[in-house]
Amino acid sequence: DYPRLFEARLMKKRHELGLPLIQIDQLEDLPNDVRRTYEEGFIQAAREVGNLFLADGNVQRAWPYFRAIGETAPIAAAIEQIESQEEIAPIIEIAFHEGVHPRKGFELILSNYGICRAITSFHQYPGRNGREECLRLLIRRVHGDLVENLQRTISRNEGQAPETRSIPELIAGRDWLFEGNSYYLDTSHVVSVIQFSLELNDRETLALGLELTEYGSHLSSLFQYRGDPPFQNVYLDHGIYLRALLGEGVEEAIRHFRNKLTEGDPSARGSEPAQVLVRLLARLERYAEAIEVSLEHLHPLDPTQLACPSVLQLCQLAGDYTQLMKLAREQGDLLSFAAGVLQT
Repeated sequence: DYPRLFEARLMKKRHELGLPLIQIDQLEDLPNDVRRTYEEGFIQAAREVGNLFLADGNVQRAWPYFRAIGETAPIAAAIEQIESQEEIAPIIEIAFHEGVHPRKGFELILSNYGICRAITSFHQYPGRNGREECLRLLIRRVHGDLVENLQRTISRNEGQAPETRSIPELIAGRDWLFEGNSYYLDTSHVVSVIQFSLELNDRETLALGLELTEYGSHLSSLFQYRGDPPFQNVYLDHGIYLRALLGEGVEEAIRHFRNKLTEGDPSARGSEPAQVLVRLLARLERYAEAIEVSLEHLHPLDPTQLACPSVLQLCQLAGDYTQLMKLAREQGDLLSFAAGVLQT
């Protein structure tokens, strides 16, 4: 009975300290030296009982004890070894939603509940730690499922499927694949993953995201969804952006997204086209151009509300401390001005 052992350990510590065996006082009411000693005993007892539950393979019962003392590493290590079990939901709650081991939690969501639940969960991803690793898992799963579905259809029609795992190679010269509004994976899943893929830094997975845009561009008009500016043409626009991140068609991409800055009704397009262009230019290390776009289109906006580097951050990235000091002075930002002075 591990919980009773925990209480017994605390009672023993209270006895050693001359405290009432049944706790009646708040810890903050104790003298500092007594409180520190009691807290050390509490930590040792919680760690002992938590480890006993882990030794029994009971992560769910172990977690409250480790959570109480702020130790996540033993729980994360135990979760890392889990592949699947009957009661997987509590493990996912601890790993993913409570942030103990987000990458493993997401992996368990994907393997136990599938792509739809994984996409919903990725929208709720807790923090940055492990986020790109999870995104790589998601894109590889979507790409892999799509490849298998295409290969299966080709094999059924041609007697044999090509061995390639490249989507462009699979669909090349096979326009019949898309006749009659045919599709090979839930289109909303494909679109969501393409949108997520703009976050990627890993070239291999960026290339998979680009392949998904190639597939999407071949779908019938029924599945050519209109997105928000500057990605109104979901597959084409994301494809241009991803290709630029891979170092292909960079100048074309910059022109393409510059043109988006003046397309359509200004009230409808908002600031997102400018933010997207700034993000792209920053990713390409074209900081001077990013600063120019930011000053022209984003300067009046609250930097904390931007989904791209602020103009001061761009100056820092560019090493342009003269511009940094000038803008900081205009904004009355003494700390940023001092940062510019100290780095000049």
